[in-house]
Amino acid sequence: MGERHKMLRMVRSFALIALVLVAVPMVLSGPALAQHREFSGKVDKISKKRLIVDNRQGDKLPFVKADETVVSGEKSSWDKIKKNDWVTVHWKFIDNPRKAYEVIVNPPRDEDGEDL
Repeated sequence: MGERHKMLRMVRSFALIALVLVAVPMVLSGPALAQHREFSGKVDKISKKRLIVDNRQGDKLPFVKADETVVSGEKSSWDKIKKNDWVTVHWKFIDNPRKAYEVIVNPPRDEDGEDL
């Protein structure tokens, strides 16, 4: 019975190692989902609590102003952002609705070569 007992311990050890190898990537991927994303484009609409950005490639994304929203670049506050300003918005992929954690107001751009 000693030989069988050793074999069971070895199988259990391998099963535990396999479980750990499968579980570790799942646990570590959690923080990766919360990574910040960037979306750049032209302000399509803005209100006191909401910003819609058009990337000029067919995508328009809405963002909500959060308590921790920071505005930097060409303008220093949310209230100074206007329609047609060029911005880069930092947000987290897991947010629903998308929260604008940082809005960087970029210098104005020329829109040469627009698609027809």
